[in-house]
Amino acid sequence: MTIPNDHAVFHICSREAIALARVTGEYRADSLDREGFIHLSRAHQVLPTAAAYFAGLPDLVVLVIDPTLLTAALVYEPPAPLPTALPKADATGELYPHCYGPIDLVAIVDVIELAEFSDP
Repeated sequence: MTIPNDHAVFHICSREAIALARVTGEYRADSLDREGFIHLSRAHQVLPTAAAYFAGLPDLVVLVIDPTLLTAALVYEPPAPLPTALPKADATGELYPHCYGPIDLVAIVDVIELAEFSDP
């Protein structure tokens, strides 16, 4: 990783999705078309996000993103609801990063296996 975890933002996706991004020249999650942004996490949010949204899915990686290299807007906002459609409980008022456009490949500074990700 080329930037400290406290400065990076992270995105969980399939290995196939990052391979496609390398071909097209940018990373686009389905949520960009559906919701207008790509869901991201800070380091300490990655594993809880994985447990809530990606449990049991195989072949996942974590994109390590340098936010200073993004050309799209990065906005910190309340979390999205869980897939069960129940509101996500977050009594702390914690905010999550959302990228309002495609992620430039240059901004993806590392790709880590989700199984190997740890928040120091």
